[in-house]
Amino acid sequence: MLHTRKGLIEAVRDRFAHVDHCPFQGPRIFFENAGGALTLKSVVETSAKYAAIPDNQGRDNIASHALVDTIKKAKSDLAAFMNAPSGQFFAGESGTELLFRMIRTACVNAPKGSRVLGSSIEHPASRSAARRWAEIAGLHYVNVPHDDDTGMVYAEDYTRHVTPDTTVATILHASPVTGMGMDVAAISKAIRDVSPDCLIIVDGIQHAAHGQVDIESYNVDGYAISPYKMFSRHGYGIAWISGRLTALPHDMLIDAPAEGWEFGTRDTGAYATLSDVIDYFEWLGGEVCEETDRRARIRAAGRAIHAYEQHLTNAMIHGTGNLPGLADMEHVTILGGEDNPAREGLVSVVVAGMRSPQVVEKLNELGIRTHTRKADHYSGNVLDPLGLPDCVRISLCHYNTEHEIAQLLTALNDMRG
Repeated sequence: MLHTRKGLIEAVRDRFAHVDHCPFQGPRIFFENAGGALTLKSVVETSAKYAAIPDNQGRDNIASHALVDTIKKAKSDLAAFMNAPSGQFFAGESGTELLFRMIRTACVNAPKGSRVLGSSIEHPASRSAARRWAEIAGLHYVNVPHDDDTGMVYAEDYTRHVTPDTTVATILHASPVTGMGMDVAAISKAIRDVSPDCLIIVDGIQHAAHGQVDIESYNVDGYAISPYKMFSRHGYGIAWISGRLTALPHDMLIDAPAEGWEFGTRDTGAYATLSDVIDYFEWLGGEVCEETDRRARIRAAGRAIHAYEQHLTNAMIHGTGNLPGLADMEHVTILGGEDNPAREGLVSVVVAGMRSPQVVEKLNELGIRTHTRKADHYSGNVLDPLGLPDCVRISLCHYNTEHEIAQLLTALNDMRG
């Protein structure tokens, strides 16, 4: 694991901007990674470089050709990172906007009266899009209830609701509220066992930073990520779509290439920063394995990240050194259970006798950055069934340390309503 290799965590942290210091607050611990991960220093440099270039893609000059090559490289890098040998990648406004576009296209091309299948665990990005466009297209939206106790939805849950006339389905890869990762391949198989031609679209926004994406194994048609949650920057999203979804009639300019899904001139610098991110994963993989193949190194990095983040969440839940863990604190309740192997670097809690915004404020005063999730349009689908008005989301990433966990535990152990 990352923490057993001497000097590796320090080398990892050195590659990220503001890893332990906020430019507005000063020294701080960053446990708000699900709201937007730290940014690689290389991404900052690349963004500045491309922001200064006045040329656009598609012109007959050397600079324009170089920009096109940069975008082609980024798409090739994405294919290696996400194991997507077919289909295409394209950029949009955000991960949410891209989910809406993919789901809209799938719904308006589906036979009237057919069914759209989604789950109550999903982020409103996919749930809102599916419900809205099912109604507009004359389809029936069917909700698959998630398990409130585990904060998950399972393949067998989809099996109970899928029918042969299910033409569109959505899956959440990881929840930004419970932190649990879903078995996308198993859910996809459960859907296709009953409706083989269903168009399946995945929200991978929360999952992508953990480095284990394997589109080829999922048998799906769409997958969206938000690069600012994967060590890049704000301002754009990335989608992958299958050849089947690519070919459907979709929003496009008159007489434009039929397979094009992008609108207007995209930011070459945004694409270039994705290559920086994937280079980082390859570097990290080379530090934890002896492989020379790029995809093998990326996979090794993903495994190491998952194992280390699991180590950190176990330390948070069960304690580290002489400090009690969250599970040992009678005034703390953990959403999704204490020992949930599906957890991906995120623990949401409630502190007895205190509203979550109070807890977040007190932690902020101690230099520990967390976030309140309220039972609103973002998180009510998870919190309302639990009877909770809010919770504290503690989200970490592989550049966090056990020492930072210890500081958090000390603060929460002393925090009683």
